[in-house]
Amino acid sequence: MKSLYIDCSMGAAGDMLTAALLELLPDPDAAVTELNALGIPSVRFSTHPSTKCGIMGTHVSVKIHGREEIDHEQLHGHEHPHEHEYPHEHEHSHEHRHSLEHGHTHEHRHSLGRDHLHEHSHHSHRSMHQIGHILEKLPISQSVREHAISVYDLIAQAESSAHGVPVSEIHFHEVGTMDAVADVTAVCLLMEKLAPDEVIVSPIHVGSGQVACAHGILPIPAPATAHILRGAPIYGGSIQGELCTPTGAALLRHFATRFGDMPVMQVEKIGYGMGIKDFSAANCVRTMIGESSTGTTETVWELQCQIDDMTAEMIGFAAERLLEGGALDVFTVPAGMKKSRPGTLLSVLCREQEKETILSLLFRHTTTLGIRETKQRRHYLARTIETHDTPFGPVREKISSGYGVTRSKLEYEDLAHIAKENDINMEELKTRLNIG
Repeated sequence: MKSLYIDCSMGAAGDMLTAALLELLPDPDAAVTELNALGIPSVRFSTHPSTKCGIMGTHVSVKIHGREEIDHEQLHGHEHPHEHEYPHEHEHSHEHRHSLEHGHTHEHRHSLGRDHLHEHSHHSHRSMHQIGHILEKLPISQSVREHAISVYDLIAQAESSAHGVPVSEIHFHEVGTMDAVADVTAVCLLMEKLAPDEVIVSPIHVGSGQVACAHGILPIPAPATAHILRGAPIYGGSIQGELCTPTGAALLRHFATRFGDMPVMQVEKIGYGMGIKDFSAANCVRTMIGESSTGTTETVWELQCQIDDMTAEMIGFAAERLLEGGALDVFTVPAGMKKSRPGTLLSVLCREQEKETILSLLFRHTTTLGIRETKQRRHYLARTIETHDTPFGPVREKISSGYGVTRSKLEYEDLAHIAKENDINMEELKTRLNIG
């Protein structure tokens, strides 16, 4: 299985992800040439080497209208809130402030020509429909186009929630739009080229403190970023600044097969995508691609409670609701309780992103007054589903492999359905199917 691991321990921005993925390709320069040939309006990609904390990587920059977008702090050397005047500000997305990304404390990048930027900021905005129109005209595959639209939809939904306005009223500032279109399209195109079977994203370092924007002073992570990353493992850390932007968050959320630790894998290539600012830690996104045929390891939580005043039917119903809520497994063990009462130990396994939901369901559907939690490592075989066409109809086969073993099993629901329809027993059906 080809696995792509994305290390976001120093946050993530669209251009940093682009650079990190470019380094995984056999010919990054050819990919940049292809990106420039797409004809994204007013956009030009370029790359150059960058070193952070002694690590060499790649920085991707984007020119819009022929101008290099740079960070305001880099230009002036100090913190300074940006005082754009935005008419009808409630119709603007935060994306016009955050999508111009270089993965640094304050994600605004100002053109060397401030008058040029203001010229566009006062009258040019694009809706989701217009974004789709731009993407529709690009010479990209339908798959890349659909991925890009889905990423933008995540951003628009987050902005809608943050501002309390319908998605139809969310508009993106033109300069920010084209920069974000460039980042989103580039990452979607590169992901298609790499074609990983799974994408594992580390817990995301979002930064800490506050960020100044057109709406005032906001906490980090910005409201849109926080909304997009709901349920994903994130942390603030000690670095003051915005390390993960809405565009970066949406790209990670869209492509992540799961969030967690790096799997057991044979790494074939490593990529480093660099931001502009310098911190005490390397300001970069690291990507690794390789084979993970030896199984998978992840961190899970075991939640337990003891119950002595629920019937078997009630516990069974609770178990069903827990599985529907995202639990990996639910099981019970007989337990001796206080006052010599026979009771039940209810155990639930879940991932970090489902833990709060599972806790709520446990309290809602059981009579427990307290729940214990234990963090554990879970090792499991990689699983794929293969569908066989048979005289009786399609039958799915679950194939599990890793750690030197391979196992397969026909899907019970498919077999049961066929056996009932043809009035035969399971053993006879398996013999007649002759699969595996």
